[in-house]
Amino acid sequence: MRLKGRVVIVTGGASGIGKAISIKAANEGAIVVVADIRENPLEGGTDTVKTIINVGGKSVFIKTDVTKWIDVDKLVAETVKRFGSLDVFINNAAAHGRAALLDTTEEEWDRVMAVGAKGMFFGCKRAVQQMLKQAASKENEVRGRIVNISSQHGMIRAPNDFAYGVSKACAVYMTRQIAGDYAEFGIVCNAVAPGKILTGKSGAAISEDAISYSHSRTPWPRLGRSEDVASAVIFLSSDEASYITGENLMVDGGWMAN
Repeated sequence: MRLKGRVVIVTGGASGIGKAISIKAANEGAIVVVADIRENPLEGGTDTVKTIINVGGKSVFIKTDVTKWIDVDKLVAETVKRFGSLDVFINNAAAHGRAALLDTTEEEWDRVMAVGAKGMFFGCKRAVQQMLKQAASKENEVRGRIVNISSQHGMIRAPNDFAYGVSKACAVYMTRQIAGDYAEFGIVCNAVAPGKILTGKSGAAISEDAISYSHSRTPWPRLGRSEDVASAVIFLSSDEASYITGENLMVDGGWMAN
């Protein structure tokens, strides 16, 4: 088990990609703290913590609004109080917009950036604060790991979702900045950039036109699954990736190569 005994926080862990990451981390032996504003998955089904516990894993839910520093601060403090350390912080929470530049309202901009940019900033800052207090591993000099969920839309345009694309560009930049600033202290920071991922959620993202466009851009015969992203996140959370930092790992079926 690659994460045996590690303490892992997953923001937005109740649904979609976050749920898949949480379950896979638990399957790899981690103690998983699911941080979200809701326990019930948006796509329906059994909640994340129950799913993990039902198969013998260890997990707790801590209600967290990542747009509020007080919530993120309490999340990390309570995690460390319960489990003794913070080994991996996974910034997965995100919000989508619905418009191109000229149709993006101030309210929509603020809502999306509050989660995708400010929320990720809060998560990274609080994780680094805690990790600097922890002793480095004798095996690989690592004090802790951060994995940020970015997107291919952090590097190319996001049609009709201007605010989301900008928030994901922020994720890519933050990852590189933190990796460079804190490498000497043993903190590893990477990102995973999903392509088109089918999570089971409904909405405009899975309309006939959206799916057709995504297939046209994706060389691989199928579109992505949440588990594809989770596998990349677990790799970057493990000792196998201790000499990888500042990277933005594409999980896109070749979208960016096409």
